[in-house]
Amino acid sequence: MENSHHIDIGDTRLHVVERGAGYPLIVLHGGPGLDHHMFGDYLDTLTDSFRLILVDQRAQGLSDMCPASSWTLGRMAADVTDLARALGLTRYAVLGHSYGAFVALQHAVDFPSAAAQTIVSSGLPSARYLAKVFENLDKFEPVQLREQVRSSWEREKFAQTREDVDSLLHDQLPMQFCDPFDPRIDEFEKRTSEAVNSPEVLRHFANADYGGIEVEDRLSTVTHPVLVLAGRHDRTCVVEGAEAMAKGLPEAELVVFEESAHMTYVEENAKYVSAVREFLGRHA
Repeated sequence: MENSHHIDIGDTRLHVVERGAGYPLIVLHGGPGLDHHMFGDYLDTLTDSFRLILVDQRAQGLSDMCPASSWTLGRMAADVTDLARALGLTRYAVLGHSYGAFVALQHAVDFPSAAAQTIVSSGLPSARYLAKVFENLDKFEPVQLREQVRSSWEREKFAQTREDVDSLLHDQLPMQFCDPFDPRIDEFEKRTSEAVNSPEVLRHFANADYGGIEVEDRLSTVTHPVLVLAGRHDRTCVVEGAEAMAKGLPEAELVVFEESAHMTYVEENAKYVSAVREFLGRHA
């Protein structure tokens, strides 16, 4: 069963979709500018033991619009704590993927005693690692797809409609998979086709260096277990960043998916879900 509703967190309302029952797992999508549909049904096998709380982060998806001045990484991290409080959760885990991983890690650093466990999936501890993405794009083959991705990054700054965001995501997906011709790219687009993507939020962050993530020097302050998930061939959030997190976090576990790039939960779904289930089973 799926329960879709809005939660008042003080200065705005967040749209959440709940699936399953059991230990609460707050799930944060990537982007910025996407919504919870990014996960499709790829995590649904966890619903036998876990209460998945898939969040449309502030001003994204079906969450209420709110002032652009509040569209910051720090505010989105604080939203996690406010959401958990509004839902009456006393113990919970947080999983974030891509930009959602930035939010999850920022939350772990800013509120180290809030979540009981954090899962950082295809994330980074510092924006300095993002420099690698340009090197990787220069080597990305074939050239036609390389130029397609390069053009899409520039167009992010001018996105006006949901269709614009859908088109940008379509153009970028080949670089996010280990095999740029992976047939699962088409499958992913079909399984996430109901997304309500936000051009306003994407445009805002594309013109502000994506909000920045700079917590590498604060990782030692995190007081709960953290699972770091990474794709060996990730061209965006490179595996070196995951290794730095695993080294800097006091209670970190690192799982590297050897046949994946950025879309680990799609490319090696069974192993991904197993890693999440195992980690939470040991610590929850």
